[in-house]
Amino acid sequence: MNIRKVLKGLYALWFREFRVFTREKSRIISSVCLPLFWYFIFGNGVGSAMPAGAGNYQHFIFPGFLAMTIIFTGLFAGAYIVWDKKIDFLKEVLITPLSRTTVFFGKAMGSMTDALIQSYFLLLIGIVLGIPFTLSSILLSMLMLFVFANGLISLGLIIGSFMESPEGYGLISSFVIYPIFLLSGALYPLDNLPGWMKLLTRLDPATYAVDGLRAVILGTSSMSFTANLLVVLGFDVIMMFVGTWAFKRMKL
Repeated sequence: MNIRKVLKGLYALWFREFRVFTREKSRIISSVCLPLFWYFIFGNGVGSAMPAGAGNYQHFIFPGFLAMTIIFTGLFAGAYIVWDKKIDFLKEVLITPLSRTTVFFGKAMGSMTDALIQSYFLLLIGIVLGIPFTLSSILLSMLMLFVFANGLISLGLIIGSFMESPEGYGLISSFVIYPIFLLSGALYPLDNLPGWMKLLTRLDPATYAVDGLRAVILGTSSMSFTANLLVVLGFDVIMMFVGTWAFKRMKL
């Protein structure tokens, strides 16, 4: 297959995913409002219990809620794979000369666009909320969110490729979403955790995304932004490799 046909196929799949996203206004609103709801509840509830001089808790957790938008949107992308299999859309796509690898990347690009629109919008809201952004911190945050979205969406597509029903996918994705978010350090510092829990946080890719976002937004982190970015990039490479393999084995 020549490169022109591949690019046309990628564009068609991307555009279809983007159109589905823009038609679902409730999904757009809920995906932005849910992180903000959690942000204000935890920021004001837990923040009120923080001792004086401990710093601004709302500022501390904001990078975690940027990552939360990517986590929830990225894992939700896999649900569309399940529905596409149920309505035989994927069968129609695979009748064309497009390879399954092209289909994987087309679906991933469309879902990434959705996730980035939502997370970048949350960045703008952060400016209104008084988060101490600079131009460089905004640009670096956008870069980290872009890289992180790549891996999480690939993970969602991998899970979706093995599932047969939306109900099954919803159950499995819940077991993935909440540990990824809650172990990332989005809501609490990771310094004084017990050893077994600290090990789990180090295995969580969201930990490095949140730490990298804190590095550029707040100037406090356990690793440099570059080191965190490289870890998330490594996670991306693994997820894309597994994702293309999973799509080649996917049963329709």
